Amino acid sequence: MSKKRYILDTSIILDDIENLTHISQNGENEIFISDVVLHELDRKKDLQNELGYFSREFFRAINSDNKVKKRNLGKDADIVYKILFKNKNVEFNIFIIYREKYKTQHLDYGLNDSRILEIAKDYKFILLTNDISLKIKSISQGVIAESIFRNMVENPSDINFLWKFNIHKDLNEDSLERNTDFTKLKDWSIIELNEEDNTDSSLYLTGKKKFGFKIDGKFEEQKLDFIIEENSPYIRPINLEQKLLYAMLIHPKSKVSIVTGSTGSGKTLISLQAGLTLIKKGLVDGIIYMRNTITSNDKEAELGFRKGDESQKLSYFMYPLYSAINFTIDKLQESSLAKKIEYSGDVNTIEKRDATEYFIKKHNIEVMDIAHARGVSIGKKFVIFDESQNASDATIKLIGTRIAQDCRIVFLGDWKQIDHPYLSRFRNGAVTLLQKAQNSDFISGIQLKNTIRSDIAQWFEENM
Repeated sequence: MSKKRYILDTSIILDDIENLTHISQNGENEIFISDVVLHELDRKKDLQNELGYFSREFFRAINSDNKVKKRNLGKDADIVYKILFKNKNVEFNIFIIYREKYKTQHLDYGLNDSRILEIAKDYKFILLTNDISLKIKSISQGVIAESIFRNMVENPSDINFLWKFNIHKDLNEDSLERNTDFTKLKDWSIIELNEEDNTDSSLYLTGKKKFGFKIDGKFEEQKLDFIIEENSPYIRPINLEQKLLYAMLIHPKSKVSIVTGSTGSGKTLISLQAGLTLIKKGLVDGIIYMRNTITSNDKEAELGFRKGDESQKLSYFMYPLYSAINFTIDKLQESSLAKKIEYSGDVNTIEKRDATEYFIKKHNIEVMDIAHARGVSIGKKFVIFDESQNASDATIKLIGTRIAQDCRIVFLGDWKQIDHPYLSRFRNGAVTLLQKAQNSDFISGIQLKNTIRSDIAQWFEENM
């Protein structure tokens, strides 16, 4: 097989640093990067978000013990440097092309893209980009252009964790272990058991149901109402999905979970209640809430452009947590005079003053920007990672590898709502985890489909 020569757009690197290793194929292919991409990465390296993290990771990978060597590609005006890329236990050469004067000098929009395309044309490189606009432009000008969309999930809405079985009232749940369809299911599958009875001539459903999980190859019934009554969370789940989620998150064997659903489905609220229950049981000693600071806005909306210190900047992005806390406080204040006195003061969703701040301190709740998770080890915490659909697989891996044995983590997300510039609803951290949860006995998953929201919000969800 002949060696392929690729030139990379910035989007390939900012999507996942591991893409370079995948493209290199153990040095079988050559990777080129233009000075334009290098400048773009340099401008992003100080951002305190995922894009900044991958920019910094790239420069770390090329700056360690590097001896830069010049290489001639046949274009006298260009300077080409060969440098060593070292990432974990993998290393290979990449080539940086410096062009002093580009043919494309001025454009109102897309100047950098046009310059990358210019180099791709001159050297007959294969252009790799996840920017669909640049890809179409390249192909239209006769340049071979490809994308890298690893771990794509074609139909995330079809991912299902609930399985229904009928069982005769005279049989016990152990009979499920002889059911071929049941034995094929992975652990943490959600099971609905419908009771059957019979007359002399036919079977019929009695209407009685049991719910549970497949754990260690067996059906384990979850008496949902009893579990809720016994643990008495501040806010009680109000539908079947929320009850199953709560039972899943506080289960003694639950370590990693992925939960998806639209705004209003109760992801954050029920996860918070589960974390508070685990603190009460002494299984963890606090809650860490983290999320990606990628937003649907432009760069001025990034964390570094916000006013205030880090805590104040993060407050803007922690609205779902504060909203869940404040809803909990409202219910506590309504429940008794003692709670009203304990949680006295104003509830402020954004700046977490008074009652909200007291609640956070009392229950040892921390907020963390994922950009600061590198090098941190998290122990004996219940971690809520929100907006996982706006995190790449590499970021999910980064967070997961920070979690100690005595921790639990739940990833929350709505895979239909993507703000990340290089991800889509078919390829993001949330759908990757959903797919993993379909096949792995280690991770539990649930997709919440019932929303509790205003008529206005519901209309926009269904019609826009």
